[in-house]
Amino acid sequence: MNKPKLVAGNWKMNTTLSEGIALLESIIKGVKLLKTNTKIAIAPPFTHLSEFRKALKNTDVCLAAQNVSDKLQGAFTGEISALMLKDLGVKKAIVAHSERRQYFGETNESALFKIKTLLKQDIHPIYCVGELLEDRERERHFEVVEEQITTVLYQLTEEKLPKLTIAYEPVWAIGTGKTATPEQANEMHEFIRAVIAKRFGEDLAGQVMILYGGSVNSGNASALMAQPQIDGALVGGASLKAEEFIAIIKAAG
Repeated sequence: MNKPKLVAGNWKMNTTLSEGIALLESIIKGVKLLKTNTKIAIAPPFTHLSEFRKALKNTDVCLAAQNVSDKLQGAFTGEISALMLKDLGVKKAIVAHSERRQYFGETNESALFKIKTLLKQDIHPIYCVGELLEDRERERHFEVVEEQITTVLYQLTEEKLPKLTIAYEPVWAIGTGKTATPEQANEMHEFIRAVIAKRFGEDLAGQVMILYGGSVNSGNASALMAQPQIDGALVGGASLKAEEFIAIIKAAG
């Protein structure tokens, strides 16, 4: 698979607007100096999207959102719809991040509704899957991830599937400093692709981008990106440091 890799930065609930603009400018400056085919996306807080759209206008960096409602409009206080994101120039949106599952009750079922809503607005979802530490210790990690894939992706059409990106994030490796070994990550990515192939065939499964997310940093990025089944990275804390994030992009090729 020779498709360009994707490195997406998830800033989570960090940076004020002024801090975010300064960080974004540093990243844009650094990326311009790289000779890379890697695709780049930034998912800042919602409050930054309008200004980031302006800042990214003449760049190849894609604007992404951290979440979305499964409703397009209506009396849903505090929610942000895919229609609103589209109006702000958002091209990708993260769905069912492990923190959303853990703290806000997101499920595979709610993720499916969000993904369908995003696709109708031509916004490409980044669907997060992954197991808890107890799942891996009990050797249930493949079972858990397979359910997350089949209950969501199997409900999509062959036409829509390539527009979706998967981010495998072993929950035990997020923000803990722990990282799945490159071999562990590649093994799960290969498994995910095989599960997709059962329903859609190997050609379509090969078109789906599968990112690794779990304490990715400049120190481990090269080893992870060298794995044949890893198509890029969903980067958390390291994307809040311009030099770190640029180093990860460089490692991706």
